[in-house]
Amino acid sequence: MRIGIYGGSFDPIHNGHIALVRDALASGFIDCAIIVPTVKNNFKQYSMTLPAPYRYYMTKAVIDDLKEKGSLDNIYVCDAEFGIKGISYTFMTLEVMTDPDFMTEFLTDQDVKKKKAAGPHEYYWIMGSDTLGTFETWFKPEEILRHATLLAADRPGDGVDVEKAADSVRENLGGKVETFRLNGIDCASSAILKNGDFSEVPEAAREFIKTHELYTERTKLKGVSDAARERFFEAAVWMYPYLGEKRLLHTLNVGYLSAELAVRFGADPDKALIAGALHDCAKELDIDSQREMASDYCGDLFTDKKLLHSPAGAVFARDGFGENDKQILDAICYHTTGRGNISVLEKIIYLADKIEPARNYMDLAPIRKAAETDLDEACRLTALAIKAKTESNGKVIHPSNVDMLRDLGIK
Repeated sequence: MRIGIYGGSFDPIHNGHIALVRDALASGFIDCAIIVPTVKNNFKQYSMTLPAPYRYYMTKAVIDDLKEKGSLDNIYVCDAEFGIKGISYTFMTLEVMTDPDFMTEFLTDQDVKKKKAAGPHEYYWIMGSDTLGTFETWFKPEEILRHATLLAADRPGDGVDVEKAADSVRENLGGKVETFRLNGIDCASSAILKNGDFSEVPEAAREFIKTHELYTERTKLKGVSDAARERFFEAAVWMYPYLGEKRLLHTLNVGYLSAELAVRFGADPDKALIAGALHDCAKELDIDSQREMASDYCGDLFTDKKLLHSPAGAVFARDGFGENDKQILDAICYHTTGRGNISVLEKIIYLADKIEPARNYMDLAPIRKAAETDLDEACRLTALAIKAKTESNGKVIHPSNVDMLRDLGIK
């Protein structure tokens, strides 16, 4: 197969991206295209608006939706860069993806017949005309060309002499370059974010953005230090192998909301961001591992299987991610139950876990309204709702929860 690989931030993915891939397929140079959202771009490692999991799952949602509607075929989304340690340079992405075993397994997972998936394959790196003009300044361009032919878009009227740039790559680096005509839409992610007009963003992406309340004031992380923002991005990538899509996006949503609540109610937004983001990091580990970690952190205080992930998360964040701040670890430990003499940070994580924007398991409007002005009232309403649900299921609430209810004035 002739496989085109298209890497980018997709922050957010827009109709211009889709048009470029469609036209690359229509050119006849490639049989299929694989979109690879970048994880740690060397030019904008932490300056991207959203951490990698959001951009990956948003892109996948768009491609899956377009396929389901019958308007796309032979286009896939790949998470190859999540397995690369450090900056994900293009040549490293290609090293991973052109490995025969990797590509065979990936294509087989996309329901490509095994014989076809096993190759042989020829690879093309899809790019816009603007990036072709700067290609010779990329990191290890010779290594990129060793793995793939460049397939560059030629958009009439964009002011770039594509053939001249292609000839330069051929002459100076000895690489193969092909060009194709692009009749796509003239739009850019940066312009979309600047003017706030998401009309050129595909419907599935707009729905994804709405569900998680992305590209809002909250996700700008105002009041958060650069160091904490970078650690948040790193945590998002670290958790990717351990959590499924829904859980990972949930825990990151809690991080964003926790930082916002911390600014509002006088807690440390850096600690709130990290504690919220990591609070469910152990949720999908096997139960035996959770039980062992929980015992390590607080003995036999937690025994219910549904609660083990809270103290286990504190240990996993500490030993797996290297988080050593006791306030952050305690906020993770008690995010399901609260406790007596609960701190403001712990209240915030407890609350944010229940009301982050993608949550819809009950009528959360009164709690969300209270959270705008009164942290204790919002926690009180949350605790009452959980107490009622627990007791209606014939279960007894956790002792730590009893202590928190007492401090909140609830009997």
